[in-house]
Amino acid sequence: MPTAVLTDRERTAVQAYLRLLHTVRAAFGEEFGDECDACGPPHDRLPPMVPPIVLAEAERALSEAGLTGNEEEFFRLLHSWCPTP
Repeated sequence: MPTAVLTDRERTAVQAYLRLLHTVRAAFGEEFGDECDACGPPHDRLPPMVPPIVLAEAERALSEAGLTGNEEEFFRLLHSWCPTP
């Protein structure tokens, strides 16, 4: 399988996106994970929270890589660098 050679800025953008993705999954995993008696009813729980710093890091990295507004190119890079099974 061919691999992409990313610039440092593109690699930083991909890594920031992956950190954001993992953070979002963790936040929603906690929200929609196993139910327990101590958790209380869903309406009593706070919505999942993604730290603003994680989102800002991803936005900054995309901007510095020149990928803001060019999602097609970004996801092509992401897929070539980190293909899904």
